Amino acid sequence: MNPEISQLATAIDATWVMVSAILVIFMQAGFALLETGSTRMKNAGHVAGKTVLTFGICSLAFWALGFGLTFGDGNSFIGLSGFFFDGTEEQAAAAFSSLSFSTIPVGIKFLFQLGFVGVSLAIAWGGFAERAKLSVYFVFSVLFTILIYPVVGHWVWGGGWLAALGMQDFAGSTVVHLQGALAALAATILLKPRIGKYNKNGTSNLIPGHNQVYTVLGVIILWIGWFGFNAGSTLGSTSGFFGYVALTTNLAAAAGAVAALAISWIVMGKADIPSMLNGVLAALVAITASCAYVDPWAAVVIGAVSGILTFYTSIYFDRRGIDDPVFAFSVHGIAGIWGTLSTGLFATPELVEKVAVGSPGLFYGGGLHQLGVQALGLAGTIVYVLAVSFIVLGIMKAVMGLRVTEEEEVVGLDISEHGGYGYPELLHDSKKGHYEGGGASAISSHSVS
Repeated sequence: MNPEISQLATAIDATWVMVSAILVIFMQAGFALLETGSTRMKNAGHVAGKTVLTFGICSLAFWALGFGLTFGDGNSFIGLSGFFFDGTEEQAAAAFSSLSFSTIPVGIKFLFQLGFVGVSLAIAWGGFAERAKLSVYFVFSVLFTILIYPVVGHWVWGGGWLAALGMQDFAGSTVVHLQGALAALAATILLKPRIGKYNKNGTSNLIPGHNQVYTVLGVIILWIGWFGFNAGSTLGSTSGFFGYVALTTNLAAAAGAVAALAISWIVMGKADIPSMLNGVLAALVAITASCAYVDPWAAVVIGAVSGILTFYTSIYFDRRGIDDPVFAFSVHGIAGIWGTLSTGLFATPELVEKVAVGSPGLFYGGGLHQLGVQALGLAGTIVYVLAVSFIVLGIMKAVMGLRVTEEEEVVGLDISEHGGYGYPELLHDSKKGHYEGGGASAISSHSVS
């Protein structure tokens, strides 16, 4: 290829991936709105604010160690080079052979991958919502970014043992979403249910989120951000393949929305909006693994099945005493498992050849081989992430505690952790004509549900 044309192609590809990185990082806004809207007013400021805090911590930890552990040259288990990333192509050539298939600048690759680990961490926080101490977010952000996420990331994307077997996870149903969901599940179990969630006989009480408009807007932002998430994972635009990936991504999301709303209407007698929103997200999670491997009709099937699965599993886990305020494990975990397995069923020979990873699926003459690889990858991920999450959080629980006091939980984390409400009108004393201060005195004088 003419050197000038080659340079132009690289510049165009780099621009697309930079835009994709921005879209993925902007998904933090979607998670902030989704989680805030799905929880109670007394915790709104805390839930939204910790999104910024934890992404900042994650960014520093990923720069220092996480990027090298995930993509650095090492062994089949973990990367052992490229720490304290300096952004130079010299370091990339010496330490990141797993990323050498793309010619775009390594600094852009770093930002793109940072967005992914930030999303995985944001998913994990769903299991902590409305009852975890602020200090827990500081510590677990670091530990997740350097002990949990990089290991499976290296296995699949960094040249590890699952990469050698040909595991197909194009943009992270397992690497990103399942890991975050498993950490959320561990946190949910160790933190135990929110006050008032369950009755003495084990029946569940509905604790509705305070702002459904926020949740809708959050899902729309995430839907848009997912085009960077999936289509950006082509790490280029000049081939045009990113458009195909965007197509399958959108079809799955649309099918998930319709299927989830329909099943809620059939089962509950009402068209439930939160169920529809969870259906969109579950479908996007599932298609994330398979978006580059499947035909459009299969994307519709994958999305629709995801929407139905997340509806039923959300009900099931709630009845089993697992208080997951944003249904993180159902939406990102169960759908992540289904999406990862789906490539072993629907991956076409032509698309597998194009991506050059793994083998065709069962329905396209590939037999059980790819399905077995996908299942093995899931098993390894579930065992590792759950084990390490329980160990890390268990130690944190013993050493520093995970949960706020009952009094602090009742008054809300806005007051108990930050000294002021996300909605300050709640503190307004109409008789005195001014706003009262937060702090310890507010914990005993205010109780807002």
